[in-house]
Amino acid sequence: MESQLETDAEVDSSPTSPYDVTRDVHGIKTLFVNVFFIGEPGPGNPWVLVDAGLPGYTGQIKKKAEQLFGPNAKPDAIVLTHGHFDHTGSLKSLLKEWDVPVYAHRLELPYLTGKSSYPPPDPAIGGGVMSYTSFIFPIGPDNYGDRIKAVDEGGTIPELPGWRVIHTPGHAPGHISLFRDQDRTLIAGDAFVTTNQNEASAVATQRQEFHGPPAYFTCDWEAARQSVQKLAMLSPRAAGTGHGVSVKGLELELGLSRLVHAFDELSIPSEGRYVKQPAVTDENGIVDMPSPTSYHVARAIGLGLVAGLLLYTFWPGGNDDD
Repeated sequence: MESQLETDAEVDSSPTSPYDVTRDVHGIKTLFVNVFFIGEPGPGNPWVLVDAGLPGYTGQIKKKAEQLFGPNAKPDAIVLTHGHFDHTGSLKSLLKEWDVPVYAHRLELPYLTGKSSYPPPDPAIGGGVMSYTSFIFPIGPDNYGDRIKAVDEGGTIPELPGWRVIHTPGHAPGHISLFRDQDRTLIAGDAFVTTNQNEASAVATQRQEFHGPPAYFTCDWEAARQSVQKLAMLSPRAAGTGHGVSVKGLELELGLSRLVHAFDELSIPSEGRYVKQPAVTDENGIVDMPSPTSYHVARAIGLGLVAGLLLYTFWPGGNDDD
């Protein structure tokens, strides 16, 4: 007679949520950003975690891992598509329990080893609450020490046989995507996303739309355009992204094609700090950045939105229906 654990693993072995990509690539959403679990479900099977979501989601990540891979499931490694706060938020707490290597592109290392903060987000791009309030988002630097292992374009990760690293900069200098040639499965990170991450309403409803990377953190738009073109040329059959639901088949093909051909219209803000001039970075972090554009006006709007939300949340009787 099958044990309950074996039955649960069997149930979880096929895509069952909108964030699952294939039968061996499962995903969950941590508030507004996704993490992925690569591995054939089953007790004791090897697996790799891609990204670590927002702070406070350690328990949820571990719970999903145990549903897929059994009690006390520990990954063989963690891979970071990039080091922005929403993709590394639960990393420190996970590493307190999991002694595993963490892989990132060598151009992300300065932001993950304490050398440099990221280019700051740009609230002046407009477009909604997410962008206007982005000035409060943490930009580091964080320091994970010798846990971080460098990978390069076209490289492989020992714990991920069959997958290769695709350098897809623009949103972050060392942003990477993962691609499996055998079945053309793609984990795109934030190179492109399937919801309008700049708008809180789209984020809340997970309304499906193909977009370039979240605009408020993207510091090189020409590189971002080239990264989307690079991924489209791979002709992926299934893709998981850092924000929004997973996509497959003709829907993915048509969505990526439209994004490539209308990238400027769909993705690039009409104005903003990095629109005309990118941030310049290297292996040590920030080298040079353009001056902020209308930053104070955008910050004032963002502060007003934050203050309004706090007032609504904590004002006595503010949430009463009576």
